[in-house]
Amino acid sequence: MSTPIKVPTVGESISSGVLSTWHFTEGANVSVGDLLFTLETDKISTEVTATESGLLKRFVPEGAEVKIGEVVAEITPASTENQNTSEKTLPQKGELQTKKEKSPEVTIAPVELRESQDSSISKKISEPTEAKSRLEGDVTRRKLTPLRRKIAAQLVSAQQTAAILTTFNEVDMSSIMHLRKEIQVSFQKKYGVKLGLMSFFIKAVVQALQAVPSINARLDEEELVENHYYDIGVAVGTEKGLLVPVLRHCERESLAGLEEQLVNYAKKAREGKITLADLQGGVFTISNGGVYGSLLSTPILNPPQSGILGMHTIQERPVAVNGQVVIRPMMYLALSYDHRLVDGKEAVTFLTKVKEVVENPLHLFIE
Repeated sequence: MSTPIKVPTVGESISSGVLSTWHFTEGANVSVGDLLFTLETDKISTEVTATESGLLKRFVPEGAEVKIGEVVAEITPASTENQNTSEKTLPQKGELQTKKEKSPEVTIAPVELRESQDSSISKKISEPTEAKSRLEGDVTRRKLTPLRRKIAAQLVSAQQTAAILTTFNEVDMSSIMHLRKEIQVSFQKKYGVKLGLMSFFIKAVVQALQAVPSINARLDEEELVENHYYDIGVAVGTEKGLLVPVLRHCERESLAGLEEQLVNYAKKAREGKITLADLQGGVFTISNGGVYGSLLSTPILNPPQSGILGMHTIQERPVAVNGQVVIRPMMYLALSYDHRLVDGKEAVTFLTKVKEVVENPLHLFIE
């Protein structure tokens, strides 16, 4: 008797997804626990494994959008005869799919022929429609993934529903860089993780939120909801899009504790194992465009949050210190905030507090 393979439930608000990858070919012999397919939704990726052993029969191709609960395959118990046949004619267990669904053949013409074809086509069409003479191979067209569609919708919604304003400041990174260099070896030996920059900024944001509680709030229709906890989201870029896993109880965590959470999330992101629960409940977001070389940007809010801090690349620049021009490693900071809740004075106060903590990191160890 065949066992149906259904798209699993992955969250209350998720009704569909894209079957992005089949990990076994049609007719392959699979065992209990084998990874069958990967499901991409607008929030997370989910790996679905086999609950029975037998021959796999697939009903939908890679890239198909499927509904939660939909039967996408079945597993039929393999008889001895089928097993012998499959060993001779089918790929071995665990072999990744290498062949895509059959598509029409496309012949690439030599340059000379392409030029003559373009020329002949252009004679047959009017001037306003010359773009149609482009060969089909000049563009690639594919459906957006659910995650990319969700990101697009959320960013547009943030722009349309919030009064977003951005204010800027800059911080001297000399003290943090010197401190990390001095204690990195002992820190890593004691805690098993490296001391990065992000943990310092998370602690700085917590203190700034405590100093300016209006940023640690959100609008819920006609009500103002004030948060009295400090779960901070950290934007992580992945091959599939931007994710914002949330670090919990940041006000209680040590720098080492924060670094451990960051390492765990980085590992889960690489493996595609970020869960829906990992992305929920944040009160504020930090985005570090500096890892990609960004010098300055205006980050967009992550609704329903009222603030997001943008970090940027560290760049040596001349600055005035005690009446003297010196070269210091500087970073621009950008705070985007919802002006419906936060006044300009409060936004500036917030950034000033972040600057103060980052430029005097030893206070974090004293506390």
